[in-house]
Amino acid sequence: MNVTFKPTWYRHFHRIAWLAVALALCVIVFGAFVRLSNAGLSCPDWPTCYGRAAWPTAAHEAADHAATAIRPVEVHKAWREQFHRMIAGLLGLLTLTLALLAARRRSYGVAQVIAAAALVAVSIPLYMKGQHAAASVLAALGEAVLLFAALRWNNSDLARVAALTLAVIVFQALLGMWTVTWLLKPIVVMGHLLGGLLTFSLLLWMAWRATHQPIRLADAAIVRKLLIVGLVVLGVQIALGGWTSANYAALACGNDFPTCVGQWWPRHDFAEGFVLWRGIGVDYEGGILDGEARIAIQLAHRIMAGVVFVYLLFLAQRLLRTPGMRGWGSLLALLTLAQVGLGIANVKLSLPLTVAVLHNAGAVLLLFVLVSLLARLRTPEP
Repeated sequence: MNVTFKPTWYRHFHRIAWLAVALALCVIVFGAFVRLSNAGLSCPDWPTCYGRAAWPTAAHEAADHAATAIRPVEVHKAWREQFHRMIAGLLGLLTLTLALLAARRRSYGVAQVIAAAALVAVSIPLYMKGQHAAASVLAALGEAVLLFAALRWNNSDLARVAALTLAVIVFQALLGMWTVTWLLKPIVVMGHLLGGLLTFSLLLWMAWRATHQPIRLADAAIVRKLLIVGLVVLGVQIALGGWTSANYAALACGNDFPTCVGQWWPRHDFAEGFVLWRGIGVDYEGGILDGEARIAIQLAHRIMAGVVFVYLLFLAQRLLRTPGMRGWGSLLALLTLAQVGLGIANVKLSLPLTVAVLHNAGAVLLLFVLVSLLARLRTPEP
């Protein structure tokens, strides 16, 4: 979809969009750090942390708060979770700004965005007061307003994608809340990861379109199709990676690679390993699946990793043979090799925190390459 993006009042839009892209990257990587350092439940309440806008700096500061009955204060973890919420909130404000700018020339566009934001904002104090049904209704109405606007507007001035991105951010906030209140439920944790990467991708697409630096290729249509397939297989692998992490299955095979617990095809239980919904009220921290179910998840992740590895290297080779695309092809090949290397290192080194966080960052960088090319590729002008 071609976008002509030149109005003077958008002169700072691309700068705000790129700032949001950089912040989204920080939110995703820091979120991985929070999850992998087992700090995801370190603030049992939401959006406060033991009743504080920031976090308690000593255990006695939260001694009289009800959340201590759920989980004792761990100051060295609590700051991680609450700081992650803060930078995610800042990202939401930047996305709201982009939506307001993009909607300025739409009939009642700004009013619709403000109304949606107001509905969501009012739902937060209602939730904190325990009025969960009313809060849910208001948040759902805010989402509906944004989705209705996105469906009605075209994308000639990025209004559609800006409204859609804001809707995704709102749903991300809900997933963040459910991650805590539903005690690290795997489907929610995985959804929260995918939502973060979707937010990053939408912001990146907006930033490139607003910057207006097209790459013109005679066979752009073919390359775009290859890129879309690459995004699909990478998205499936990221989902499997999120499911592996959420179910604490990263070391289900021990330190064995390419075998698993000393075998090429050990006993496994795919049916149990991929049950998406198990009800509410179970504490999933540390995982609840048995060994065979976790092995099945790890095997699926490894098999799909092989598929992604082969396809992305094929795509990189295709780009390397295309004049003007050799730099992108080299970058894609390098990131693919690095990502596989980090995945293997996670297993062989027993999931060190630094390597695990870098593995998450590698997925974001692979998305950066694919989405950037999709946003910029055009056929030559007549």
